[in-house]
Amino acid sequence: MHIRKLFTAVDETMSEMGREANEPLKKVAVVAVVKNPLAGQGYVEDLSGLIDASTAIGEKISAMAVDALGPYTPDSYGKAALIGSNGEQEHGVAMLTTVYGNAMRDAVGGGKAWISSFTKRAYPGESIDIPLAHKDALYVRSHYDGMSVMVPDAPLPDEIAIICCIANRGRLNHRVGGLSKQDAKCEDGLV
Repeated sequence: MHIRKLFTAVDETMSEMGREANEPLKKVAVVAVVKNPLAGQGYVEDLSGLIDASTAIGEKISAMAVDALGPYTPDSYGKAALIGSNGEQEHGVAMLTTVYGNAMRDAVGGGKAWISSFTKRAYPGESIDIPLAHKDALYVRSHYDGMSVMVPDAPLPDEIAIICCIANRGRLNHRVGGLSKQDAKCEDGLV
């Protein structure tokens, strides 16, 4: 699948509400803008071509995200897709299935939890909020977070913007209770 553009966004926060963090919260999103081979074709039953192509894209952008997160290691993740107006939302969903998720898990050094995701049809320059959750235990409340991303010239009507998002920790100043990542039993993403 042809990649027209790669886009990386990095957000690093060192303090919140006047409190310095013992470790900054660094979030990274890497976007691959690809041509949608099904754009403008109307309803197409078989989406396996998109699913198959997502593995290589997932491997590429997940590795880029991990590199950009340095010197930290991934602790939470999420995924998203913006689908150009000549495609359908299901085209983006097809590119975020298990094979894409497995590429993300491999890149972050394993991940047992389900990967939060969001997709929507969009015009160039529209933003998307990518949900984040702990990579090994979905119910670790301190890691419920997100990152907003916008690519100024994507997606074009015949494109899909595939997004991998990772962070090194939970929210700064989290204090609303729930399981900590140390207390969670990280088996099959359940706690």
